[in-house]
Amino acid sequence: MKTRHNPAETNPDIILVGAGIMSATLGVLLKKLQPDLSIEIFERLDTVAAESTDAWNNAGTGHSAFCELNYTPERPDGSIDISKAVKIADSFEVSRQFWAHLVQQGFLSEPHAFINSIPHMSFVLGAENVNFLRKRHDAMIKSPLFRGMEYSEDPEQLTAWMPLVMKGRDKSEKVAATRMALGTDVNFGALTRQLFDQLKEKDGVTLHLHHEVRKLRQEPDGRWRIKVKDLSTGRKRKAYAKFVFIGAGGGALPLLLKTGIPEAEGFGGFPVSGQWLICQNPAVVAQHQAKVYGLASVGSPPMSVPHLDSRVIGGEKALLFGPYAGFSTKFLKKGSLLDLPRSIKFSNIVPMIEAGLDNLKLTKYLIDQVRQSADDRMEALRVFVPKAVKADWKLEVAGQRVQIIKEDPKEGGVLEFGTEVVSSADGTMSALLGASPGASTSVSIMLGLLQRCFKERVNTPEWQQKLKEMIPSYGQSLAGNPMLCDEIRAYTSETLGLKHFNFADKA
Repeated sequence: MKTRHNPAETNPDIILVGAGIMSATLGVLLKKLQPDLSIEIFERLDTVAAESTDAWNNAGTGHSAFCELNYTPERPDGSIDISKAVKIADSFEVSRQFWAHLVQQGFLSEPHAFINSIPHMSFVLGAENVNFLRKRHDAMIKSPLFRGMEYSEDPEQLTAWMPLVMKGRDKSEKVAATRMALGTDVNFGALTRQLFDQLKEKDGVTLHLHHEVRKLRQEPDGRWRIKVKDLSTGRKRKAYAKFVFIGAGGGALPLLLKTGIPEAEGFGGFPVSGQWLICQNPAVVAQHQAKVYGLASVGSPPMSVPHLDSRVIGGEKALLFGPYAGFSTKFLKKGSLLDLPRSIKFSNIVPMIEAGLDNLKLTKYLIDQVRQSADDRMEALRVFVPKAVKADWKLEVAGQRVQIIKEDPKEGGVLEFGTEVVSSADGTMSALLGASPGASTSVSIMLGLLQRCFKERVNTPEWQQKLKEMIPSYGQSLAGNPMLCDEIRAYTSETLGLKHFNFADKA
């Protein structure tokens, strides 16, 4: 790793705060587009991808909207709105194209270290939910992005798809599932480490680990002055940059509020912790090869959607069930209990109070989750895995996520579930807030950031050509182009070593 001998001041073109998937993606994009840019990355921990991006902390294991039922709400007239699912699925294909390009260029090696094929399934119980899933399937298969999605209510077929879920289930129970064979499992921690391993070796790129950004202020000349503390030595330094990106996960909000930009006013955050039940018993793990998502309980927030995930972490297979939510005032897993109180400012206190009053159900949900016993958690698991044995499963703490609270002219303040990029009017400062499905759509999010903050350069013929080389479908939607969708998927599947089915031939 290239290191600097602790200069009092540095003057890079770009500063990236946080060493997660977002900063890695933006850093690689910028160096590909303009190799002479100088970039400094500051990470408060002593390793990269250790917070939300870490595989054990991150539930975003390839969110492509194949199985997430909260992305396809039912309208008042009974029809299914698939617009959000289409947008997310399209964005995930952009990520796959970018990763495939990096593999072809030798920038990424061993794609199976971070991405593998695994079916994505939606699973529901009860006649009403079965009817919903059937209508959802009928709506989704009309889009090229969801072509090939299978639907079944047949217990024998469902047993073949997910034996662990069906074993021991009451045969009179009304159940149904959809299955998308093109699903993937993505280890964003492994991917991010590969990206940084290559990025930090590029000329003009320096990665500073165990360095905490303390203050951010814009100078009269438009540059940003960043004050940083080396947590290993206690030494402080300053860095001046033309552009700063804050991609520090849950820690992004407090830093954004310190910038003083008008666009940050009214933003608050509500921290939610997570837990998983994890099974690493090979005999049990071998019985389930899918990501199976269910429906959140009535009145529960989207973050509570239960799912049983097959995961590959560190080359080892495991099953994760959850998430079980909890509450902590920390904004990061390795953060401070004072994170939430310190984030309350005059500019956001009203939106935070209003959002809190409007989301009393969420508060009750979190209280109920915190009070759960081991038997309560096993009871929830057995809805998915009827024959689950307590000894096979252990509880592990997952990552922290900070849900966005935004000022709203009508409501005063609203709690949002998703991600949002907040940028200064002059395009010199940008921060990413929120959670799912951020990691899976990281490339699309960063392309949007480039459009806002590097607009003049993005629209030059040179950058446009490079973007189309990296992302062949750049500027086009796969949702409205079946032939292009199949062509792109065939290319990325072959390059990344994933399963592919040419559904165009069956249409």
